[in-house]
Amino acid sequence: MIIVGVVGVGIFWFSSYNRLVKYRMWAEESWAQIDNMLKQRYDMIRNLVETVKGYAKHEQETLTQVIEARNKMTSSDATRNEQVHANNELEGTLNRLFALREDYPDLKANENFLRLQEELTAMENKLAYARQSYNSTVRDYNIAVQSIPTNFVAGVHNFMQYEMLETPEEARQNVQVQF
Repeated sequence: MIIVGVVGVGIFWFSSYNRLVKYRMWAEESWAQIDNMLKQRYDMIRNLVETVKGYAKHEQETLTQVIEARNKMTSSDATRNEQVHANNELEGTLNRLFALREDYPDLKANENFLRLQEELTAMENKLAYARQSYNSTVRDYNIAVQSIPTNFVAGVHNFMQYEMLETPEEARQNVQVQF
């Protein structure tokens, strides 16, 4: 009877561990896809900033914030959670960068700026889908890490929860339309 109990616990332990590994690998794969898209997006942002610099010389603060947020995200020693926060910060500063086009009619008409803006919009749509997939995967992983009795296996083997990608606060605010 004791042997059956030990074997049962062993089977449970190994199956729980393997399930946690599977969820973690799915989350890491999903993050790798987002990371790849973010790197492409940051190259576009660099080109966009260079385009805007010529038109908006006195908007240095906004340009600096975009560059700093981009650098935080691409830092090789940043953890995933730090990258998530840097990405959220970048999205907010990017919205301010796009708002500059309203103040600079020549910028609004610049073909390079318009092309980059279109490419960036297409990339944002791809990223939105990838974020949704990542968050679903992370949700499943986090549920497994927190659920009893799997949380005992997760605790022993240091499976930590992952942070979900959230919409930055600035993007949640209502847009003010003026006529």
